Amino acid sequence: MRVLFVCLGNICRSPTAEGVMRHRLQQAGLAAQVAVDSAGTAAWHIGKAPDPRTCAAAAQRGYRLHELRARQVQAEDFARFDLILAMDHDNLRELQRLRPDSAGAELDLLLRRGGLAEHEVPDPYYGGSDGFERVLDLVESACERLIEQIRERL
Repeated sequence: MRVLFVCLGNICRSPTAEGVMRHRLQQAGLAAQVAVDSAGTAAWHIGKAPDPRTCAAAAQRGYRLHELRARQVQAEDFARFDLILAMDHDNLRELQRLRPDSAGAELDLLLRRGGLAEHEVPDPYYGGSDGFERVLDLVESACERLIEQIRERL
């Protein structure tokens, strides 16, 4: 199975989701069965590492993000991935617009798929450190439930 996490610039929310999911899949013994990646709908940060505040908050919880590099969603992603999860409604709409007619990937919001009442992961970019902690809290909760769903599918 292949899962892609998507936000706007691919330097805060989606790399956080990628790092958390990789770590949690490893702990669950599913890392060899599930490939995980992240991308952005915008091209602003292609090739850049995640925001230093993102990396610092993640490192406090044991997640390594500094090696990740931002990339933009490509048309091929809709065929390469089984599940593409957006961090918010705006990015989900953009993914729906970009999706080729023949694409087989399921599109959804990470938090909705993860069973959370709140559906959008707020963008922490223009805020303080508490925003990055909130992103981690939401992503960790959603990823735990997502792993349960993946386990059932496998």
